[in-house]
Amino acid sequence: MALPCSAGGGCSGVSLLARLEGRSSLKNLEPHLFAEEGSPVHGDVIEFHGPEGTGKTEMLYHLIARCIIPKSGGGLEVEVMFIDTDYHFDMLRLVTVLENRLAQKTEEMIKQCLGRLFLVSCNSSTQLLLTLYSLENMFCTHPSLCLLILDSLSAFYWIDRSNGGESLNLQEMNLKKCATFLEKLVREHHLVLFATTQTLMQKSTNSAESFFPSKLQHETDTDYRPYLCKSWQQMVTHRIFFSKQCNSGNGKSFTVVSCHLKRNHVAKRSFTVAECGVQF
Repeated sequence: MALPCSAGGGCSGVSLLARLEGRSSLKNLEPHLFAEEGSPVHGDVIEFHGPEGTGKTEMLYHLIARCIIPKSGGGLEVEVMFIDTDYHFDMLRLVTVLENRLAQKTEEMIKQCLGRLFLVSCNSSTQLLLTLYSLENMFCTHPSLCLLILDSLSAFYWIDRSNGGESLNLQEMNLKKCATFLEKLVREHHLVLFATTQTLMQKSTNSAESFFPSKLQHETDTDYRPYLCKSWQQMVTHRIFFSKQCNSGNGKSFTVVSCHLKRNHVAKRSFTVAECGVQF
């Protein structure tokens, strides 16, 4: 874990400003994934939503590889923080993606790339909240740490719902605190946040009206029903829906519907997953 920026455990105003100015742009991270050119920008919160097996985690490997590959190899050469709550992160799979994309496939080059990735695992919403608190100094001391990934935000939904009993406030308490602190981290440290959520609820009549303008409801035509706390719903700037293509016999072809929630823009893309990773 990185050392604090100051004796008080936080960044001084001058040092923080210097670090924020050093954050690299991620607008070229993956243009095919967004409904609007020039996304994502610092402060964006992107939700990957869809059933299990629709390519969400593979897309995360794709984005991680884009970030940690050096500029000389066509990457962005920035650092990534990955919080794994599902214990599904497959390091060997990421290495395979890297090996297929690097011109220089040496062990040393792979190690250099992986040195830009920080991996943390959590097994409860309480541990996730404590982890978020403890990570703030990392963003203070690592100016090249631009991307925060949380896979997945919905991992503890049913456990928290059970532990909260009949009280909705108790059920959502930890997630609300996590969402509030995530928003603080993203805003104050000029980060981009990607978080995955699983399709746990089936859409009911008019269930998405308060979260989708009519234009987006018509164009997305997705089976979406929001179930996480409003604190999270309100901070999301882009929601990207993942689904498996019906005519995909080999199960490796997928569709994303990308929605820019603030500007009411929608784009639909197809991608495949091969040994080398995601291909649009």
